[in-house]
Amino acid sequence: MFMDYLPAWMFLALTILLMAGFPVTFTLLGTSLVFGLIGFGWDFFNLLPLRIWGIMTNVTLLAVPLFVFMGVMLERSGLAEDLLDTMGLLFGRIRGGLAVSTVVVGALLGASTGIVGATVVTMGLLAVPTMLRRGYQKELATGTVSASGTLGQIIPPSIVLVLIGDIVGVPVGDLFMGAVLPGLVLVGLYITYILVVATLRPEIAPPFRTDSEGGLHGIDLMLRVLRSLVPPLFLMVAVLGSIFAGIASPTEAAAVGAVGATLLTALNRRFSLKILQQVMDSTLQLTCMVFIILVGAAAFGLVFRGTGGDDLVRSFLAGIAAVHGRWFVLFVVMALIFVIGFFLDFIEITFIHVPVLAPIMIEFGFDPVWLCILIAVNLQTSFMTPPFGFSLFYLKAVCPPEVRTGHIYRGIIPFVVCQLAGLLIVILFPGLITWLPRVVFSQ
Repeated sequence: MFMDYLPAWMFLALTILLMAGFPVTFTLLGTSLVFGLIGFGWDFFNLLPLRIWGIMTNVTLLAVPLFVFMGVMLERSGLAEDLLDTMGLLFGRIRGGLAVSTVVVGALLGASTGIVGATVVTMGLLAVPTMLRRGYQKELATGTVSASGTLGQIIPPSIVLVLIGDIVGVPVGDLFMGAVLPGLVLVGLYITYILVVATLRPEIAPPFRTDSEGGLHGIDLMLRVLRSLVPPLFLMVAVLGSIFAGIASPTEAAAVGAVGATLLTALNRRFSLKILQQVMDSTLQLTCMVFIILVGAAAFGLVFRGTGGDDLVRSFLAGIAAVHGRWFVLFVVMALIFVIGFFLDFIEITFIHVPVLAPIMIEFGFDPVWLCILIAVNLQTSFMTPPFGFSLFYLKAVCPPEVRTGHIYRGIIPFVVCQLAGLLIVILFPGLITWLPRVVFSQ
């Protein structure tokens, strides 16, 4: 009886240890070693090196450190400061304009960097104090920054899409194309919420007091807007355009992005050997974190599948589908990922749960690209949901002293609702995901 349900016991042990606060990597590896010995005996140590070697030689995963380098380098380029200043001048004179400009900048930075921590910290340092000085409600200011900083998880180039595509076996270029419209839907939902709440409660998001602030009008303002927008748009075209046009693979495009980010930093007169060393150190740390978790997840997946875990999950979901239909199964899976996101971050969910659930859902007839984008949109909420939302942690670390944790937690609630509304929209209208890849590949 114990051996028949060995995968379930292993998953239960992993969950308990993670909830107890043990490090993710060591928990994955330790649980895998113990249950691997129980399930396979000493032959387990002949299987594990082959699995790890297969991961380490995967060319697609080379895009991860390159995109990380691109994002960290752009953080040091001064691009975010220029964008925030310029968008503030452009939108600041309407109610909620500063918050709208923060969302726009978050989307542009997401399409340029794809790193949530860098985006949230940068905008937290720049946008939150500005909005508070302008009389914005603390909850609206912090919620806007926390939510817009996570847009890099869905707007390509996105590291989470690279990881999910490799795990599920879907071309990363297809995921990048499929994620464009859902990302814009989320941007539209955030901006709509801000404009509506600013109209209903104008005291929490006032416009600029005078027309003289900024000192730029007409052609001068348009030139400044162009100067601020051209660098991120250049990088987006260089990275995504080369993928969509079929000129470069995602890994090659990531290298183009890394070089492009370095050139933009140099053009902004921010490049130095010290900056380069700091960027390389940060890239090394983040890449090592991702890949050591990936190694632990590979060991866990080897034991889970080898002991029949896929069959257990498949039987369970098939039983639900037989009674309630496959769409109810999709609801259960999406709800499970959403709830887990309260306690685990996207990397852990991607490496632990997605390899088990995604192949089974594809067997039920769901489109692989559509399913992967749904998972990515759902995973984005894991950055915003307390108690372990990393976007909230990053923001609290850089907020002014008068901003309390309660302000941040209350401020993020409406944006989580917007996020779930966006998830429902892409479920009800799958063409938002499948249309662009279909159009590109039909040509």
